[in-house]
Amino acid sequence: MEPELVMASSPTDAGIGCWDLHSGAELLRYRSCASPSHGLVCVGGRFVASSQLREPSASSGSVLYWSWNKAHAEVKNFPAEPINPLVSNSDGTYIVGGGVSGDIYMWEVPTGRLLRKWHAHYRAVTCLVFSDDQSLLISGAEDGAVRVWSLLMIFDDMRREQAKHLYDYSFSEHTLRVTDIATGYGGCNAIIVSASEDRTCKVWSLSKGKLLRNIVFPSIIDAIALDPGEHVFYAGGRDGKIYIAALTAQGTSSNTYGMHIIGSLADHSKAVTCLAFSADGVLLVSGYEDGMVRVWDTKTHNIVRIFKHGKGPVNNILVVPWMLLNSQSSPIRRHGSSLPPPLEKYANSTDEIAEVKAYLGTHGTSDEPLDASYVSVHTMNSQIEELQQQGSSAAAGMEVERLKLEYRRSMQTVQQWQKMYENLHQFCLDELLDGDQAGG
Repeated sequence: MEPELVMASSPTDAGIGCWDLHSGAELLRYRSCASPSHGLVCVGGRFVASSQLREPSASSGSVLYWSWNKAHAEVKNFPAEPINPLVSNSDGTYIVGGGVSGDIYMWEVPTGRLLRKWHAHYRAVTCLVFSDDQSLLISGAEDGAVRVWSLLMIFDDMRREQAKHLYDYSFSEHTLRVTDIATGYGGCNAIIVSASEDRTCKVWSLSKGKLLRNIVFPSIIDAIALDPGEHVFYAGGRDGKIYIAALTAQGTSSNTYGMHIIGSLADHSKAVTCLAFSADGVLLVSGYEDGMVRVWDTKTHNIVRIFKHGKGPVNNILVVPWMLLNSQSSPIRRHGSSLPPPLEKYANSTDEIAEVKAYLGTHGTSDEPLDASYVSVHTMNSQIEELQQQGSSAAAGMEVERLKLEYRRSMQTVQQWQKMYENLHQFCLDELLDGDQAGG
């Protein structure tokens, strides 16, 4: 069993607690952290970052960085406004923050440059999540909207000017504040699940851009986590229960909870505030308003471990594989430090659109400097245009690589649909056999 690290933070300056998920041993506690919900992130396995709740006297926000082996924050960032949710892509090359004004900020981690800022919502952004292929950013806000943003659109100035709006989809069916968002596998063909203070969770299709399922819960849901097989999802309620809701099965009316809700995990505790799965998808880690972190075995529905965070509620949970941490043998370095420079408060240009640097995947060795993997979009576009004007084979090769990528994604989707078909076929056979036996 691969070792995993559980990290928990609180809005009451109780620091960040760390435990070994499987042994239960408490590890280093990171100090001086008062994070908002969805404000804690592990950046590419290289370091920990957290947005901070604004002090009443402060006009701007702050984001702190911690090295893995040091208890105190080493880098302090001061964005133009308080940041609520914070998220990074899987490689840790970008950090995205959602502001209380409804703006979204995207920074480049190795340089700290503010690459993009755009007005995303009418009220404060409450949650942010990347799609599994990193091509989409999904945001939720206090205005009840869930919006889907294509990074290609965000980075393409020409498309930005021609488009009526920046988002791919804007789902506005929630009537109150969006509390959490989770996304499945499949990139632009994935499903997403959103939770709201209107006591509903809604399942959306990214390929169709429409609502697939609406589930009404007995309590407000503040946290959701998708089962890796995407058969069910878990919803943490303010009544202390973790509800289990069906994603794929045909909904039936439950006398206990309601349509599509097939069970719950409960131990009579206070409100559930956050949820996260272990890598194997068996253990579900839950944070609570009473400051406790409970680990559930989703197969037996039993609690297998309990961690005490300390004073105040837990509002963020991360489960980080140790392998990810140990693989970072060559972290970002700045003047001997293992952390990148501070994030810019404003973009360099007057219109707040800096020259974008696009990331070219890190499939090489980790011994190469991280900055070597970047090249400006302007330079890339110039090279592509030159190749296309020359009609060279290199331009055709680039198009072939793009088509290969699309083919791989299509094959993944086909395999997923094939598995779903096999499961449905088996289900129908079982139903027919059961019917024959009952008739006989």
